[in-house]
This record gives sequence, structure tokens and C-alpha cells, in this order.
Amino acid sequence: MNRRELLAMLAAGSFCPVRLWATPQTITDGRLVVLMLRGAYDGLSAVVPYADPYYYEARPRIAIPRPDSGDMGGMRLDSRWALHPQLAETAGEMFKSSRLSFVPFSGTSFVSRSHFQAQDWMETGKRPDQRPDVTDGFLNRLVVALGGQAISFTSTMPVSLNGQARVVNAPVAGGMGRVSEESYIQQVMTMYAGHSLEPMVAEGLGLKRALAANLLQEMDASARGALPASGFVLQAQRVARFMRQRKSLSVAFLDIGGWDTHANQGSAHGALANRLSALGQGIQLFADELGPEWQKTVVVVLSEFGRTFHENGSGGTDHGHGNVMWVAGGAVQGGKICGEQAPLTASSLHQGRDVPVLNDYRDVLGGILQRLYGLNNTALQSIFPDSKPLDLKLI
Repeated sequence: MNRRELLAMLAAGSFCPVRLWATPQTITDGRLVVLMLRGAYDGLSAVVPYADPYYYEARPRIAIPRPDSGDMGGMRLDSRWALHPQLAETAGEMFKSSRLSFVPFSGTSFVSRSHFQAQDWMETGKRPDQRPDVTDGFLNRLVVALGGQAISFTSTMPVSLNGQARVVNAPVAGGMGRVSEESYIQQVMTMYAGHSLEPMVAEGLGLKRALAANLLQEMDASARGALPASGFVLQAQRVARFMRQRKSLSVAFLDIGGWDTHANQGSAHGALANRLSALGQGIQLFADELGPEWQKTVVVVLSEFGRTFHENGSGGTDHGHGNVMWVAGGAVQGGKICGEQAPLTASSLHQGRDVPVLNDYRDVLGGILQRLYGLNNTALQSIFPDSKPLDLKLI
């Protein structure tokens, strides 16, 4: 690509999206792994629009510093986007070796700020005007189209794998493992016992306890029993070993909970940074353990929706819309930021608060499935009705 072609692409506001007109080369025994981040992860912290000034205006406390900001800064991916510093040694190395790409401005065209509704809509893979049937998931329809085998490494069978085809469920161990704030509250109460401020402190801590309980309850519910990110690190090798030994498996599903960061989200360090670090480590361990099987594997990372563009008063973010998909694997021709893009300004945000969805996840996945398995349009429409598959040339 010459300089003139690149400038023309930039002016059009998109990178490498092409509609499927020709049949590309496929991997006959390809494997798809879908990794669902339940709770709506903040893609703007993972893949950072550092060249958009409004990002730093909207997030004075939690924005990831620019790549030229020293050790705390993000890892530069291109002239607009950077990677969270905690992902540099894992996802960053995959990106540099062309085994990982990102699709920003992605998600569902259906707008919902309910975790459960949005997860069901995404996992059924239907049109926005079709009520989701949780007994009919898009991955199960893929298995039917392939005549293949699938497995879910989840506490219960996910909606995406419900349906006609028989699917094996192999639950992985590990609870949420969250440390309670109760010990901290008790320590403060002990410090002020008998003091004139004790009643005021008790009232304030009581409110803190109630608010924390409400937030934790929502986070637990949105996870739907999924592993925490730390649990994914512990289990990734076991899952990969299982898949390596069972080459007949063509589709797999995993989920990770704990991404609902309404408060104390953090920036280069903190709660979200720790989860992103664990996510990157888990995918790297998964790749290493798969060995030669990694070369025909594609891992797609999804989340039900993104977070608000602006930080909230609690140092976190609330339920948003558009997000960032990951496409990783030995079968991936990566090292690219793909899909349609737009400036991020006050006037360009969805409903004045969210990243807009410009790349429907069904279209992106349709293009991946066409290249990975060689599916024709009839098969693709059975998986994602009325979708318009995008060939982002990722495989």
C-alpha cells in the first residue's frame, strides 16, 4: 500500500473493511474459541484512542496516559491507538507478531443497558428487531452448519451454545474470589470507638457498606457464574491441553466475569488493569499450551456492550454501547486496527455518552467464519440472519 492509498483509507474513516465478494482461502480444520467478558469491559482502557483529545477531557482520572508518557503510558499500536501498559508484554507481543488485531467501534446494533438482555441478544445472534430466543444460540447454529463438535468451559451452558446440536459442558473451577471490605470497616470502627465522632463515622460507613453491597451484587449477577480474570489465568492451560488432545472440537466457549467497573476502575494500575493483565496472560498461556494447534485457532473476545465515554463521580464508568473486539490466534493475519472508525468528540458520541457501534459484531464474525471454515452465504445467514459479513482479511 502506498502513501496515497493509505491517506484515502484514512479519509474514508475506516481500515480494511471489504464486503465478501470472493471466496478466500480457508482452514479446513480451523477452530474458533469465543471468550465472553461478562459485565461489559471498558474497551477504551484496553485499546486507547490517545490521539483523540476528548478522551483525556472526559476521563481526567482514569484515562490511560499517552505512549510518550513514560512507563505508565500505553503501548503505541498506530498513530491513533495504544494498548494498556499491562497488556504490552502479552497482547502487545501478539499484535507485533501479527497474531492479534482489534476492531473498535464494535458491538450490537441493538441498544440495551441491561447486562442480561444484552448478553442474551449477543449470544443468540439475531437481528435487533427479533426477540432473542435463548434456546437457540449462534454458536450452536454454527456447529450445525459445520457438522462439528463444540464444548463450553462454563459453570452452566451458555445461551450461545443452546440449540439443536449436542454440546459438551466441562465446567472449570474457581469462584469470584473477591476480598470483602468488611475487615476495613471494622478496623475504622475500632479506631473511633468511644470518640465523639463515632456516630458520624458509623453512619458514613453504614452507607458505604450499603452502596458497596449493591455494586457487588450487580457485578456478581452480570458475571452469570463466570470465572474471574485471575481464575482464567489458572485454567487457561488446562483448557488448552484438553482442546489440544481432542482435535475433533471445532468450537469452544469460555467466559470471564467481573468487568462491571462502576467505581474505582483505576488507570494504568488498579482493578481494571489487574483484570486486563490476567486476560492477556491467560490468552498467552492458552496459545503456548495449544502448541501446533494454535496455528489453526482463532480466539474472538467479546463483551455485551462497552462503558460510558466519560468517567463517573466514583472513578469508574457506567453501562455504554460500542466497544472493542479482539481477534487473536495463530491463524490470524493481525497487527491491524480494523473496521470502520470515526472521530471521538462530544458531538459524535452515541446518545451523547457512548462510543457508537459502526461495526456490527455479527458482520465481523460472519467474515471470520467465512474465511475460517469456508461457509457459503446460506450457511452464514442461518447463523446470523440478515447479516452483511465483513471481510477484514484477518485470516
